[in-house]
Amino acid sequence: MVDTDIILGVQSSVSGLVWQNRSIDTRSSIAVSQANEIPEVVARAIVGRGIPDEEISDFLNPTIRNLMPDPFKFKDMKSAVSRLEKAINDKELVAIFGDYDVDGATSGALILRYLESVGCETISYVPDRTKEGYGPNTSALTYLHSAGAKVVVTVDCGISAFEPLSDAKQLGLDIIVIDHHVAEARLPDAFAVVNPNRLDEESGYGELAAVGVTFLLIVALNARLRKNKKFSTASKLSEPDLLMLLDLVALGTVCDVVPLIGLNRAFVRQGLKVMGYRKNFGISALSDVAGIETALNSFHLGFVIGPRLNAGGRVGEPSLGTRILVTKDRPEADALAERLDSYNQERRNIESDILDAAINQILMREINVEEVPVLITAGDGWHPGVTGIVASRIKEKFGKPAIVIAFDNNIGRASCRSIHGVDIGAVITAARQAGLVLNGGGHKMAAGFSLEFEKLEELSEFISLRLSESVKLAKENRSLNLDGVLTVEGLNLKLAETLEQLSPFGAGNTEPRYAIARARLNQVNVVGQGHVRCSILGETGRKIEGIAFRSVDTELGNYLLSSGDSLINLAGYLRINHWRGRKNLQFILVDASPA
Repeated sequence: MVDTDIILGVQSSVSGLVWQNRSIDTRSSIAVSQANEIPEVVARAIVGRGIPDEEISDFLNPTIRNLMPDPFKFKDMKSAVSRLEKAINDKELVAIFGDYDVDGATSGALILRYLESVGCETISYVPDRTKEGYGPNTSALTYLHSAGAKVVVTVDCGISAFEPLSDAKQLGLDIIVIDHHVAEARLPDAFAVVNPNRLDEESGYGELAAVGVTFLLIVALNARLRKNKKFSTASKLSEPDLLMLLDLVALGTVCDVVPLIGLNRAFVRQGLKVMGYRKNFGISALSDVAGIETALNSFHLGFVIGPRLNAGGRVGEPSLGTRILVTKDRPEADALAERLDSYNQERRNIESDILDAAINQILMREINVEEVPVLITAGDGWHPGVTGIVASRIKEKFGKPAIVIAFDNNIGRASCRSIHGVDIGAVITAARQAGLVLNGGGHKMAAGFSLEFEKLEELSEFISLRLSESVKLAKENRSLNLDGVLTVEGLNLKLAETLEQLSPFGAGNTEPRYAIARARLNQVNVVGQGHVRCSILGETGRKIEGIAFRSVDTELGNYLLSSGDSLINLAGYLRINHWRGRKNLQFILVDASPA
């Protein structure tokens, strides 16, 4: 029998959500538990996520061997490999044109490390976010040509750079595009375009991050070089261990928030193991400067290391992310990590100021925030490096798509963040095709573009009209899916460790969420940068630590701080908090409701 009850009767929580029990067939979960010899709590979570029986084994034990496709099945892969093999054999200079986010930095570092290991001379270029914007530009490609490059590989960019790549071809450059952003029917005029999201691509791997596509490229290239006896006693060249590069693949995959299912899940699971060897000095230095004392997990990658890597591209030096990931000198890695940590703090300060200004801008308008489909804010002189983070914060606060635009000399650079069920990337692509933005594109959940100031009003109307219906539907279906109800007395380290069998968690594989019924709070206080910490007491007086991140001045935070001695229901995640060699239970609060 399928259970679709509303959990604890919560039809409108303090965040306005229905607490929905995941639809789980109890008999199926028991069968999965027995067939796979796993605890029923894990089996229930697997069934609740709709994982087919035939994929459960690979889900629990994802391996590259079982999930890796033949990379040569991707369109243009043979052409890309042949051109790079020629460049290696002919000692040509290969330029890597990257991006300033984590996916771009890891993609660039990955191919740079590989090419250098097989004796290829390389040069790296990462554009300045403020001065050059996203993706290849004619000036940069001209510079790389003058530096002697014969081949340019664009990673995490290039699929919509029609004019710059056409100009590069006129210069005599062979361009290989390695990207994953959604393509149009028209492709850039390049030597090869490897992108699982080409409209004519049938591989079925459209959810790979750019670093995943880059890894497929080096696997294919390595296979070709092996076949042609590049790694032999005569050549004195040892074959690189590609598995030891999976730490970079895992980092980029998590930080680009692609679904952690299938091959992506294998990349991250295996990559986290590689990180345990601390062979990449850059990742180790970033971990150390952040004070991480335990084995790295997907949370550390996405919320601790990732922001520091991003900080260079946001407010500092755009090349720092790639540089720290390729260096083989530990003192240099430590120095770069310190700089990135400093830039990250600067980023936080800038972000806070712009977020306050953007929220004030929204609240000062003569509009009903609940009725508009998308929140668009813009400011002259705002730092373009933090618009994505600010858009994410606005989306979280108001529960709807957000666009933040930083203008300078009448040219705006924008970041967009969306909610589930609303494809913001498709709308931005449509706006570019309609001539409303200078360039732009993205994914379902995130996008970016640049525009002229005089187009702002028309673009706002265009986006609002296009998103109106999907936002309305998404709002009507707002719910918080939970995996069950727990008691404080039933929470323990063994349960938390059991649930970790489902990791790595992220997009496409959400961490199990549970409700705690009829609890009381005490020692509720504000800590850190806007977090609310408390003790959660069960009916017998047993307690565990709880924390609601970035909840001050939100409905949840206000409710927790004013809960007094009331009985309340809580929703969140059960985690293990590692601190100074000790392990303690911690419940991460995401919602609450009166009991």
